[in-house]
Amino acid sequence: MFDGKSILVTGGTGSFGKSFIRILLQRYRPRRVVVYSRDELKQFEMQQEFNDDCMRYFIGDVRDRDRLIQAMRGVDYVLHQAAIPSVQRSVEDPLATDYANVRGTLQLLIAAREAGVRRFVFASSSAVYGESEALPKREEMPLFPLSPYGVSKLAGESYCRAFHRVYGLPTVALRYFNVFGPRQDPQSQYAAVIPLFITALLEGRRPTIYGDGRQSRDFSYVSNIVEANLLACEAPGIAGEVFNIACQQQHSLLDVLNLLNELLGTETQPLFAPARPGDIRHSLADISKARRLMGYTPTVNLREGLAKTVEWYRRRLTTT
Repeated sequence: MFDGKSILVTGGTGSFGKSFIRILLQRYRPRRVVVYSRDELKQFEMQQEFNDDCMRYFIGDVRDRDRLIQAMRGVDYVLHQAAIPSVQRSVEDPLATDYANVRGTLQLLIAAREAGVRRFVFASSSAVYGESEALPKREEMPLFPLSPYGVSKLAGESYCRAFHRVYGLPTVALRYFNVFGPRQDPQSQYAAVIPLFITALLEGRRPTIYGDGRQSRDFSYVSNIVEANLLACEAPGIAGEVFNIACQQQHSLLDVLNLLNELLGTETQPLFAPARPGDIRHSLADISKARRLMGYTPTVNLREGLAKTVEWYRRRLTTT
């Protein structure tokens, strides 16, 4: 699929970026994988972990046009994963979110256009839908993002569409729905719910739920997201399109906690706190467009993904 091709992954040292690269190296054999990140220490750690001749590393900010142009030379596909990914952080600092998510995406598109890349795949988000009562979410629905984060992702989608129409750059936007998996940082102030739940249960603490816990999400294990990106690189006739990427299954936060209690053999009850601004109540994806045009089928369901993630955090706790 990717023999002889060169792939650039922005945010490649992040928790999901590493998963992208691991799957690329295990299942395919690209000529080159370019990791673009501003975290020099994490790049050094990745070099020790992967130790593969096809890997190349560029330290730089996604808003640094000159550095991006250097990294983009000879690249066939760009998987743009770098972002400030937190709704809560975007509420607290909307300007930083705009700089990273909007200006950074624009600079990448400019560099990709100049490099003549074959496909630019943009990581968007279900946050673009906002609090629409209609479920499931379909790509053609009106978009009313509630948070600066959602606005920034919608702006990125719009830039991708414009660069395809105006400059002929083949772009594809993928709207992720609540991605989870190993390596997410539970210590972050803006940590996602699943790593927070898992580490709390493993440490014998009661996890916190903001709201009543009946809010629902369409959770997707990270390998499903990686496969969608790789399909988006080469599926014919989809340039300029946007796709929902999820499992088309709805689970409440209480459902997730109950599953984790089953997997860990615990019966821990949550602590409840007030709901947070910018959080939507319910989210569920219609993925029929991605099935039809890309051949996308999620292969790991919520329970399987939680089991894999729990095992990773369990090993991490026993070795630290």
